[in-house]
Amino acid sequence: MMQLLKKLLLVSACTLPTISYAIDVEPANWWVGMNKNTITIMVHEQNIANEQIKLAKYNGVKLNKVTRTDNPNYVFLNITITDAAKAGTLEFNSSETSNNFEFPLLKRDKNSAQRQGFTSADTLYLINPDRFANGDKQNDSVPSMLEAADPSTKGGRHGGDIQGVINALPYLNNLGVTQLWLTPVLENNMPNYSYHGYAITDFYKVDPRMGSNQLYKTLSVKAKEQGIGLVMDMVLNHFGSEHTWVNDKPTKDWINFNGEFKKGKNATSHARQTIQDPHASEYDKRQFNDGWFVETMPDLNQRQPLLSEYLIQNAIWWIEYADLSGIRVDTYSYSDKAFLSDWTKAIMQEYPNFNIVGEEWTSNPAIASYWQRGKHNQDGYTSSLPSVMDFSLQESVIQALNEEESWNTGWVKVCESLANDFLYPDTNNIMVFADNHDMSRVYTELGQDVAKTKMAMTLLLTTRGIAQMYYGTEVLLDNTPSKDHGDIRIDFPGGFKGQTRNAFTGEGLTKQQKVMHNTISTLLNFRKSSPALDKGKLVHFTPQQGVYSYARVSDEQTVLVFMNKNTKELTKNIEYMQEVIPKNTKALNLFTHKIQVLGNTVALPAMSATVLIINTSQ
Repeated sequence: MMQLLKKLLLVSACTLPTISYAIDVEPANWWVGMNKNTITIMVHEQNIANEQIKLAKYNGVKLNKVTRTDNPNYVFLNITITDAAKAGTLEFNSSETSNNFEFPLLKRDKNSAQRQGFTSADTLYLINPDRFANGDKQNDSVPSMLEAADPSTKGGRHGGDIQGVINALPYLNNLGVTQLWLTPVLENNMPNYSYHGYAITDFYKVDPRMGSNQLYKTLSVKAKEQGIGLVMDMVLNHFGSEHTWVNDKPTKDWINFNGEFKKGKNATSHARQTIQDPHASEYDKRQFNDGWFVETMPDLNQRQPLLSEYLIQNAIWWIEYADLSGIRVDTYSYSDKAFLSDWTKAIMQEYPNFNIVGEEWTSNPAIASYWQRGKHNQDGYTSSLPSVMDFSLQESVIQALNEEESWNTGWVKVCESLANDFLYPDTNNIMVFADNHDMSRVYTELGQDVAKTKMAMTLLLTTRGIAQMYYGTEVLLDNTPSKDHGDIRIDFPGGFKGQTRNAFTGEGLTKQQKVMHNTISTLLNFRKSSPALDKGKLVHFTPQQGVYSYARVSDEQTVLVFMNKNTKELTKNIEYMQEVIPKNTKALNLFTHKIQVLGNTVALPAMSATVLIINTSQ
């Protein structure tokens, strides 16, 4: 959309800014046979509201209403596409001949509505595309974009792109990845710090420094050929200050706090507990939901019906266009909660087997579980969000490995976190992770201790829920001693010219990096086919002697996991686990590949995780 903006003309203090640009239509198309068959098309063009727009006769399609707002540069066309409609092209005619436009109706892919979203059988691999791999040097800097490539600056653009991810697909498949979560690749035409992707300036266009809409679709196709799904990172709460909407709002209430940022007055409080707090004031609720993050990220008012509809359609459009298998929603709870209920419901009605995970950054499971589908909340709030992120477990794992063992420190923190699962309606649909793009890397948090990092990743890849791993964890990427996001989002080794180490080929990697890579690959590939890790019941035991032990139990398979924090090998009596271990059972050690008969004891190497597999269906 920003490419359509040609120039700002003279602005009067008491009138809307007058802008000159070509006609812009969003979405650019729709599909026949959709559950959501009534949509609203946003048309943006100078003084378009002063024109009469009509739909040329088309069997099965009706123009219900033309909505004009307080801004004459927008009209909203509400149409219904009935089952009688066939794929083709709608023609909209205006009283100004030059503003006629076409609107394609496309045929849906077969079984599109029944697509399978990511599940507990999957591992999502989180990538910051700008920092992963540069597959096309030609798009590092684009003349129409405000920020050019600057690889030497932490917060600058380094040149990674969608083509780089496409090139890496065989590597990711071999590693054992089954889903890709890319931080936003949509246009972020901001003057600086645009690489992270969360200041979107066009919700329907891939940033040209990342590639194109067609290339993003190609990534989805090629990923599926490797058995990998594509998860889109969506931002509903805010957008970039260089978006057309800032100077030319579709309605006067499109942006919260009248579209103005006043430091200290309308910045978000981040007090997320106000949403669930039965005693919270309306003032505090508004400060959290309506407040801006920063001046460069204006806060969207999802209570505006036309904006709400825009965001719902945008999500469904991308799922259908790019054949997505999931959505991750940034800063989930910051958006209006009634809108979030409508947004998730519309998507899940369109795609009943789809999955959406919301980011609710809290270590309090009582707050996180509020948002999961099926939760009976005290205030009557109903959510259709299938999955939430488990920040509680992430924090507990780091604490457990860094603390000495006692009655209230160490492994007991993990037990206490998982004991709160009674708050969640669907514990298998919770996303677990060791780190992500907004926090220090797990290897850094664990003091660059490889043994601890292996234990952390083994736990998170064998406990209940959906696993998510941050790119480069498999080769011990590290941001010590910095907490700067530019260091956390470090360049992936082998993805950029001039690097001495290459994770894709193994060239130049240290022995420890190779060991970690092998550990991760073993775990991820086991997850692909393990019924116990997919749907198996989690049974864990109170820590003993510095050991945390648990089992994943399904009809076909039992997986036993032992986390030994002791600095010496331990012969552990496991009679207390007999409820999940048949006597004289043979088990396969996942890491050593040795078969052993399980008796009353098991030998646990020092500072390590032991994973034993019992196939009970044989």
